[in-house]
This record gives sequence, structure tokens and C-alpha cells, in this order.
Amino acid sequence: MNKQDLIDAMAVNSGITKTEARVALESLVDAMKGALKGGDTISLTGFGSFQVAERSARTARNPKTGETIKVDARKVVRFKPGSNLKEGL
Repeated sequence: MNKQDLIDAMAVNSGITKTEARVALESLVDAMKGALKGGDTISLTGFGSFQVAERSARTARNPKTGETIKVDARKVVRFKPGSNLKEGL
């Protein structure tokens, strides 16, 4: 499912126009980006939670050349599925 498919499904399921569904989805994504940038955890009961985690620096190997390279530390978003989502799969 891509973004347009999700917008179409939101419009059909909620009885709103596709334009309104697009605005709602973009607002949700923007709010989630802002919260994660601020270091907050996003918890959607029954679906799951998103949080920012720190990935430490490490050394890796380029599989093509075999050369050892240094990978810098960075922040990543982690998703932990909720129990309802796990059970529904």
C-alpha cells in the first residue's frame, strides 16, 4: 500500500473527500515528525509505538571491495507493534 492507496482507503472508510483525507494524512505525518524530532515517543494504543533510538558508531565492511569503513553514530526511528496489531496478523 502506498500513500495514495492509504488516502483512498481513508476517504472511503471515513466518508470524506480524497482531498480532506490527504490533508488529514499529511497533518498526521507532520505531527509525528515534529514529535519524534523533539525526542517524544508516539504511542497509538492497539497499533504500536514509535520512538527515536541512538545507533552507536561502528566499523563495517564494504561487501564489494572488502574495505573496512567507519559508520558514524546516528538516530533512527524504531517501531514496536502493539498487541492488537500482533494478534491481527
